[in-house]
Amino acid sequence: MEHRFSYQTVIDKYYPAGSRLRDIYMRHCRSVADKALGIARRLGLPLDPGEIEAAAMLHDIGICLTDAPGIECRGTLPYLAHGYAGADLLRREGAPEAYARVAERHTGAGLTPGEIAAAGLPIPADRTYMPETQLERLVCYADKYYSKSGDMAEKPLDRVRASIAKFGPASASRFETLHREFS
Repeated sequence: MEHRFSYQTVIDKYYPAGSRLRDIYMRHCRSVADKALGIARRLGLPLDPGEIEAAAMLHDIGICLTDAPGIECRGTLPYLAHGYAGADLLRREGAPEAYARVAERHTGAGLTPGEIAAAGLPIPADRTYMPETQLERLVCYADKYYSKSGDMAEKPLDRVRASIAKFGPASASRFETLHREFS
């Protein structure tokens, strides 16, 4: 990985200091990063802690491009588009491809082209939205424990499972696979 890339510079560019959106963004991403780093340490994962931190801090970079007023997002895209839109933004900013892929593939427990088509989801169906690398799977998993609304505290496992189950048995099964890998 290229270590000259600064994730904080990208965050600062899109999330102005002193804004409520930045506070929400930073709190959520810091929680996800800390959980991912803790899991990696506990399990002795062969991942660079700096890369885990950067990928986790950037996984939701695209939310500012979406229309989600409840979390201060005033963009035009549907919220579900934040993953691919964030990946595109990171690529334009010269981020390592690994970080763009984490942004693109962290939604739910991954999305298949069939699920996108069946549900008529507002995202391009010609991309891969399944977390494949260990870094992608780790950040995807850690992200499921934190919301960007409400008290933003870590959710207990039963609430995470219930939240994922709403998207169907395939999503629930994929989450259980992530849980076995990282618990």
